Amino acid sequence: MQEAEQTYIAGTVETVVYQNQENGYTVLRLDAGEGRSLTVVGCLPGVAPGEGITVQGSWMHHASYGEQFKAEAVERRTPAGVKAIFDYLASGAVKGIGAATARRMVEEFGEEALTVLEEHPERLTCIRGITRKKALEMGENFRLQLGMRRLLEFLGEHQVPLPLAMPLYRKYGDRALETIRNNPYLLVDGELGVDFSTADELALSLGMEGDDPQRIEAGLLFELAHNLDNGHTFLPRRKLLPATEQLIALEGEREALEDGLEALLERGEVIQETVAGEEAVYLHDLYEAEQYVAFRLSEMARGEMVPPHGLDGLIDRIQAQQGIVYAPQQRQAVELAAASQVMLLTGGPGTGKTTSLRGVLALFDQLGLETALAAPTGRAAKRLGELCGMEGATIHRLLETRYDPHAGRLVFAHGEDDPLKADAVIVDETSMVDITLMHGLLRALRPECRLILVGDPDQLPSVGPGNLFSDLIRSGVIPMVRLTEIFRQAAESAIVRNAHGVNQGELPDLRDREHDFFFLRRKEPGRAAETIVELVRDRLPRNMGIPPEQIQVLSPTRKRVTGTASLNRLLQEAVNPPAPDKPERRFGEYVFRQGDRVMQVRNNYDVMWKDGLTAGMGIFNGDIGRITEIDPRAELITVDFDGRLVEYTPDMLGELEPAYAITVHKAQGSEYRAVILAVSEGAPMLLTRGVLYTAITRARELLILVGDEEIVARMTANDRQQRRYSGLRWRLVQIKES
Repeated sequence: MQEAEQTYIAGTVETVVYQNQENGYTVLRLDAGEGRSLTVVGCLPGVAPGEGITVQGSWMHHASYGEQFKAEAVERRTPAGVKAIFDYLASGAVKGIGAATARRMVEEFGEEALTVLEEHPERLTCIRGITRKKALEMGENFRLQLGMRRLLEFLGEHQVPLPLAMPLYRKYGDRALETIRNNPYLLVDGELGVDFSTADELALSLGMEGDDPQRIEAGLLFELAHNLDNGHTFLPRRKLLPATEQLIALEGEREALEDGLEALLERGEVIQETVAGEEAVYLHDLYEAEQYVAFRLSEMARGEMVPPHGLDGLIDRIQAQQGIVYAPQQRQAVELAAASQVMLLTGGPGTGKTTSLRGVLALFDQLGLETALAAPTGRAAKRLGELCGMEGATIHRLLETRYDPHAGRLVFAHGEDDPLKADAVIVDETSMVDITLMHGLLRALRPECRLILVGDPDQLPSVGPGNLFSDLIRSGVIPMVRLTEIFRQAAESAIVRNAHGVNQGELPDLRDREHDFFFLRRKEPGRAAETIVELVRDRLPRNMGIPPEQIQVLSPTRKRVTGTASLNRLLQEAVNPPAPDKPERRFGEYVFRQGDRVMQVRNNYDVMWKDGLTAGMGIFNGDIGRITEIDPRAELITVDFDGRLVEYTPDMLGELEPAYAITVHKAQGSEYRAVILAVSEGAPMLLTRGVLYTAITRARELLILVGDEEIVARMTANDRQQRRYSGLRWRLVQIKES
């Protein structure tokens, strides 16, 4: 599709071809006068035949349906004239009114029918079959429609994206417009996803002064919320104030900023506490989460469990059943699980974490405990389940995540009032778990429930706030077994050896070409990209029998020639080229094609998925799926996320990206049969030892590094880690010492 210049078109809605009730995406036919009938697409929730609308947008050419007009702003006019009013009411736009009732209303009230419906619905009782209760309900439903219309007009007038209308209405109801007028900064809510600059521009255009306390407070809250994405659970006061001053361009107004922060502290929206010598400022929810996690884990760490009688003999029987003999550290892990309510199990690749876990599971089974397996991502949960011989679930799915439109945030069905039935929970890939997710999990555990946290602290930390697993290990408060012995079979793998070497700052031997670890020198980035495409398309499938769908290309960066954006375009063309039988849909810089591998790039708690006869809510950042169908007429894209089918409307496509190549950060928690890592120039903060180590440990059978050995050496030497402001370790130590 090719976009044309912005223009305006006015007309009357003839028919609504398609409308998504969840997000308002609509395809309609518009009578534009003079015998012209055209197709309009866009976010137009509640629009119905008979309405007059003026749309602003651009012409687009659809491969199957020709010219379409994409609406980016809309002005809706109440239907005028008896026929238009009847068409509108008969369409079902107003709940409770069908064609028969609509006919009787226009026969009784004529062109005044809509005025009566809005202002004097009780007068509808003169029509046979309409009770007073029903009349008032019909009037209320019509006023809701009017509220949505006014909200859409407001958003369009101020260049705020129209797809926000439905989530705003779900959150604030018929007071949505009034609420946003009074505080435009509510648009910056994480679930709405509006940039602070957009909300700020709206607020200033509505007459707000630059030093308005509401603007200052919004800036402070935004800085705290924005830095959650940088991994911080708090910001030092000494950094928060100047950062906000720069954000809202309020130089020389430090006293006003201080006053704004004090107001937020008084209302309890933020909390300030001295943490390890810093005046730490937290958002209220993050403070509560960090405090709760520290208290609950400290409590569990003190709660010793009585080991079963004859534990040694029991472990010996488990070994015999499994046909192995545990190494001393592995046996120690099983013994510690028997005696502790909470424990950490950590170690690098090839050190026997899976064997230890199987032993712990068998022990819990012998003790009659019901155990739940969980991990932060779907792929990690699936792999954990396969390794342990039972079903694994994501932590979100275990807790039954949903989005509460009234609270305006993510909530879990399971908590203190409805805890999990499990007697023990084992969490793998704990380095990926942030403080808020751990808070939710701990609240859902019964007081006597056991918890085993498994992970590798040398991998990259969680995308979300906190440095949870590292803080737990470094605190020394939680009982822990660290597996250090690399077993002979694993030691034969160059992947395992090089991972441990890199972790110790040792440069991998790139001259040795072993069966599972290769380096291909391509100093010129363009040549490196060509080689990566050749490997995926031809060489690995032909020479090693590894099909493209079992190969994952990784890059430290999104940008540059060997970044994921460029590599995805090349790889899509190579392994899933255009064909007459493959529908496709262009969105922004991407072309989505049937058969493409794609990734969800932001949490969406509102979207529904279906898995056979079951259904659920929520697709999360990092989930990878495959496009199974593209419906050109309704412009729907269906993606299969490991059996969960999700339909994407055009306004949701900003949440999808091609995933033939992904960043190393996005690959956390996943394991692939073959990994190809691009090693070329990039930002120093991305060319680190932790990134290289994490990339190497994603490969199960084969790892190929393509690029410049000098970059490999630079990454190995660069052990710099971005500091994360987190108070968890400090709190755990304080509780232990108190």
